Amino acid sequence: MIKVNVNDKLAHLKNTPFLLNDKDIQWVEETLVSMNLHEKVGQLFCPIGSSDKKEDLETFIENYHPGGIMYRPNTGAKIQETHRLLQEISPVPLLISANLEAGGNGIATDGTYFGKQMQVAATDNEEMAYKLGVVAGREGRAAGCNWAFAPIVDIDMNYRNPITNVRTFGSNPKTVAGMAKSFMKGIHESGIAASVKHFPGDGVDDRDQHLLPSVNTLTTEEWDQSFGVVYQEMINSGAKSIMAGHIMLPEYSRRLLPGIEDKHIKPATLAPELLKGLLREKLGFNGLIVTDASPMVGFTVSERREIAVPKAIASGCDMFLFNRNIKEDYEFMMKGIETGILTLERVDEAVTRILALKASLGLHLQKEQGTLVPGEEGLSVLQCEEHKVWARECADLSVTLVKDTQKLLPISAEKYKRVRLYVLGDQEGGLKESGSVTQPFVDSLENAGFQVELYNDKQVNFQELFMSVNEFRDKYDLVIYVANLETASNQTTVRINWQQPLNANAPWFVRDIPTLFISVANPYHLQDVPMVKTYINAYSSNEFVVEAVVDKILGKSEFKGKSPVDPFCGKWDTRL
Repeated sequence: MIKVNVNDKLAHLKNTPFLLNDKDIQWVEETLVSMNLHEKVGQLFCPIGSSDKKEDLETFIENYHPGGIMYRPNTGAKIQETHRLLQEISPVPLLISANLEAGGNGIATDGTYFGKQMQVAATDNEEMAYKLGVVAGREGRAAGCNWAFAPIVDIDMNYRNPITNVRTFGSNPKTVAGMAKSFMKGIHESGIAASVKHFPGDGVDDRDQHLLPSVNTLTTEEWDQSFGVVYQEMINSGAKSIMAGHIMLPEYSRRLLPGIEDKHIKPATLAPELLKGLLREKLGFNGLIVTDASPMVGFTVSERREIAVPKAIASGCDMFLFNRNIKEDYEFMMKGIETGILTLERVDEAVTRILALKASLGLHLQKEQGTLVPGEEGLSVLQCEEHKVWARECADLSVTLVKDTQKLLPISAEKYKRVRLYVLGDQEGGLKESGSVTQPFVDSLENAGFQVELYNDKQVNFQELFMSVNEFRDKYDLVIYVANLETASNQTTVRINWQQPLNANAPWFVRDIPTLFISVANPYHLQDVPMVKTYINAYSSNEFVVEAVVDKILGKSEFKGKSPVDPFCGKWDTRL
């Protein structure tokens, strides 16, 4: 083996967050030196995985030499098998990532859906955030992951934002920082690197960066006292990587680049003043910076792609996440080097950090030992009893009674035998994590002795549209709404859209029939149903939450949750 002396250029790898020893640094340097330009450029990419066939994967690795990869969730056994195959084929160990925000279900469909970050924050217990990190880390690691695109440290300052919402730890920077650090501790202990997101901070705008470059409009002073505090604490606590969002921070861009014209202000992924000036220099971040997904419209409309691909790395990002077309993006990166947008020195710097992250996780050693992906027996941790006990505990501590001004609770089948149940949303499929809560609520209520009639939201009952108040009251003793309108990418708003015509499923009867509203997703529905006098937020749509909610409305358990945001949306009428 060639003897390589650790030089001053790589001395920073001994510092936080990599904390490499001389031998680790030697592996980084030798690996870097052994690569040709095509292999170095390949390391810059973390594409989305599509095939699980060996011949396809061999061709892909041979053609592009990616530094990382991410697959959408599949069964633990299937995704583990694919990850194992990838690591066997790739000469340099891969960073294998997943959105482990709410538990092991972020990569394994049979993993534990522990709970959304806001549900964890509603427990007002940082130990619960640690447990979320442990569950996500253990189960993600069992599936072969080593890199988590979590925690989210966005601050939910704007209740109209359609993407942050329950994915955040709330609107209080202190809570966000404390919970996020505890989560990161748990996931790091599991052998997975956290990627804190989305720098410079989402939750201020009321738009989604998947659809346009969104804007964090805070002044530099306001940012320093909120997002700045959170990021500084995460960096000081050893965050290994940070994800840059397609989010502009114009006041900081103007301060760091005096005289910059508005048309030249770019989202963080393309803004060197934010990545190098603010994140690296002011906050002292020494770890890896990865872009958010590059097919997002917030990135694609900010610059011609031929320029944007190499410019993202030139601006300070070390890794490029996903592609419109991997062949074209790879060619754009190479062309950017030829035209001078991206220097060879900057490529080496980025690849060094990528390799350093891998070394900090011991991937080079695991490669030698054949332990990059655990054996099939490791999958027994998925939805293991301990994880389910913790998830049940989280649900019990988090369900929040926002208001009960009509003194409805607790309810009983003796007093309110006949229940009309309306379920809003509750659609499965797509990229949403939520499962259906309709049948679990029906079953739980019927087991408690209620007669439940589920409203058919697929077909309007025109006869009921013109039913008299007395007729309606003669049929039902209680009306329960359950809303599972989950925040998700690529949507402009999360609001209740009533069934047409004539808002057929709207609560027109609240003055005549006791009405209860339960949200298992968005905590801000009171803006649309201020007339409802009893309202509950539960934040996540898993089985543990349904169980906890029913126990609490029946009076078998106390409400213990503390709202991490203002569920009244700053409106006086929602409190009545």
